[in-house]
Amino acid sequence: MFTSNNWYARRGKRLLDVALAAPALLLAAPLLLPVAAALAWQNGGPWLFRQPRPGLGGRIFPFYKLQTMTDRRDDRGQPLPDAERLPRLGRWVRATSLDELPQLWNVLRGDLSLVGPRPLLVQYLPLYSPEQARRHAVRPGITGWAQVNGRNAISWEQKFAFDVWYVDHLSFGLDMKIMLRTVCRVLGARGIAAPGQATTTAFTGTAASSLDD
Repeated sequence: MFTSNNWYARRGKRLLDVALAAPALLLAAPLLLPVAAALAWQNGGPWLFRQPRPGLGGRIFPFYKLQTMTDRRDDRGQPLPDAERLPRLGRWVRATSLDELPQLWNVLRGDLSLVGPRPLLVQYLPLYSPEQARRHAVRPGITGWAQVNGRNAISWEQKFAFDVWYVDHLSFGLDMKIMLRTVCRVLGARGIAAPGQATTTAFTGTAASSLDD
């Protein structure tokens, strides 16, 4: 079980986050700026996606990503399906995980860790079982144990099982393993979307078997 007496969990993990995220954000800036400009052109203006997400202990924070999808709507004003709102540029940005770069700012703010369960939607909070809710015992992460074991291609039940397992086994060695495997998965662009989906499907409760990320 997770324990706050673990020095790495209490202090070392946060120190590692800051030590790695700060230079990573500086190094990523020359790439982030032109990608953001290209997305702004694609989307007709907006390039930054901002959404409330639950973090450590369920505390709500502003979650940032590059906005890869357009705001195209049908004649009734309803958003078009994801596949029709995700142009080629946006699909490439997602496949390379460049859309996650603004989350380095979330890490510096203390909202996120580099590694942890992915922060999901606020409306999912009352849908978790008590066991699934334990994913909020640690800071959420840019990448996590579920992400390197299937990401959006696995079921909700599998994802939550991976999240809780990570909470119970959090360690420096495990975080290093996850970061290394994340690099390999990004290079291979695996698990970006759920099967048969352009992105993913919504979580509707413990009986569902799909993943939002």
